Amino acid sequence: MSINDKISMFYNAKPIIFERAKAMRENMTQAENAVWEVLKSKNMLGLRFKPQHPIDIFIADFYCHPLKLVIEIDGGIHKSKEQKEYDIGREAELEKWGIKVIRFTNEEVEKSIEHVKKEIEQECARHRSELQSPLQGI
Repeated sequence: MSINDKISMFYNAKPIIFERAKAMRENMTQAENAVWEVLKSKNMLGLRFKPQHPIDIFIADFYCHPLKLVIEIDGGIHKSKEQKEYDIGREAELEKWGIKVIRFTNEEVEKSIEHVKKEIEQECARHRSELQSPLQGI
């Protein structure tokens, strides 16, 4: 991976963000682990997702660089008014980078991982077709 790839893939994230991301990877929630089982090893349409991925000043729960797609798994804290406002601002910042964010709650994951898997698969397929170019070597 060249330096330019690292800059674009991590969107200029600072070392402290990488440290936090590593700690978060080591302490993923039960819902995040369930989604990771669906995504890891290119299980989702052959696409590579990275867990707890640094993007600028943020850490995405899961990120697929070729699709510029973030998947967030929201716990109870995301129900508060303040956190909802923060999440809206965070999504707006990520959208400036051309990154799409999709969200699921812990409850959705725990209730029906198959439904979540199907929604992720549909979103990936939609993004892939929108790109209108072959995604080789992903």
